[in-house]
Order: sequence, then structure tokens, then C-alpha cells
Amino acid sequence: MEAINIHIGKTVALMNDNIDTDQIIPKTFLKRIEKTGFGEFLFDEWRYLPNRKLNPDFPLNAPDRQEATILITGDNFGCGSSREHAAWALLDYRFRVIIAGGYSDIFYMNCTKNGILPVVLPKEARDKLASLAADERITIDLPNQKISSSVGDYSFSIDPTWKNKFIHGLDDIAITFQHLEEIEAYEAKVDAK
Repeated sequence: MEAINIHIGKTVALMNDNIDTDQIIPKTFLKRIEKTGFGEFLFDEWRYLPNRKLNPDFPLNAPDRQEATILITGDNFGCGSSREHAAWALLDYRFRVIIAGGYSDIFYMNCTKNGILPVVLPKEARDKLASLAADERITIDLPNQKISSSVGDYSFSIDPTWKNKFIHGLDDIAITFQHLEEIEAYEAKVDAK
């Protein structure tokens, strides 16, 4: 997992509440077994017109928002089914941070396990960040749990365990490898019996 300490990026806002995982990545596209290749189908039914041309009215399709790595959105983001593909699609598209009013528990965990930092902020703060011009960048300072922008600075909370994993770029496998000597010692003891 790629570490996140300080992330500086452009934003795009999709301020709908209750965006579910089927809206994030429709079930039609869940046929791959790899974690990659899902980005082109992110918000598929909203991003594309029936003829598969980009919908010019959808925020992610705005030419000046193509470099956005931070998604600002509404409440209860990622509700619905537990599909991990939703996190894969967001990451594959290029999002590293999502700022929402809240998340479903399973989706939140899928984000943290796949290297997407899920931040919770109140609506007033999200509305201000959503108003930023396309060329503005904001700074997410994870060690200090602070967001800095031209429209204000905001603090956020994160579980210390997840904070540590993001700062050090640790996924579950990397954490297991931190205990490799202990594992090998145990296996040697079991094999000796």
C-alpha cells in the first residue's frame, strides 16, 4: 500500500448523499479478478450517456477536474453492498482521499485496506471545499490530522491504528511480515515436533 503522510491535490465535488456501491461501480463490471481496470467504470451510469460518450454535465468529466485526486461528497458514502470493487474503482481512477459526511462501515474498511484515506467532515466544511476553483489544491496533513485550503483549515479524526498504517504504507500482509522472525521461529518449533 502506498503511504500517505501529506497529500496535496486538486478536488472534485459530487455532493450527493447516500451514494451506494452499485452507483460507484455497477455490478455489470465486476467480472475481473484483478484490482485494476475498474476506474473506467467508476460512476458509470452517471459519467456516460447511453451512447457511451462522456456526460458533459457530470462533475468528474469536467476538463478542468481531470487531475483531481480528492473526492468531496455527501453523507453515507459507499452504502449498500459490501463490494470491495468500489474502493478498487476509486483508487484505479486516481482518488487517494475521499472527504464525506460519513461512510458505511464496510466501505470505510475497504478504503483503508486499499490505500484510500476516508476523511469525515461536517457539511459546512465540505460545502466550502466543494466551492474551490479547479486549479486550487488542498493539503491533507495526516500526521497532524488537518486539512488546509484557501477556504479554511479543518481538523479530522482517524483511528490511530489506521493512521499508522497509512503513514507507513502498511497493508495486512506488510504487518504480518513485520513478525516474520516470530513466525519462522514458531514454524521451526512445530516442524521439530
